[in-house]
Amino acid sequence: MTATVKGPASYFPSIEKKYGRPIAEWKDLIRSSPLTKHMELVNWLKTEHNLGHGHANALVAHTLAEGTGG
Repeated sequence: MTATVKGPASYFPSIEKKYGRPIAEWKDLIRSSPLTKHMELVNWLKTEHNLGHGHANALVAHTLAEGTGG
């Protein structure tokens, strides 16, 4: 029995395929950024790493939902 992945994580396979980096690497980048606000991080990923808006938004939403420990 496999559960259908929903929400931001549903984008992860296509993000890895399109940009050639594992999700853990993207999350590490987000966590190490001095930026903390959702849209600042989304815009940073779009500008600095050429991610599409939906992919950047999904990564940031999922990473921030996990918490950063600080």
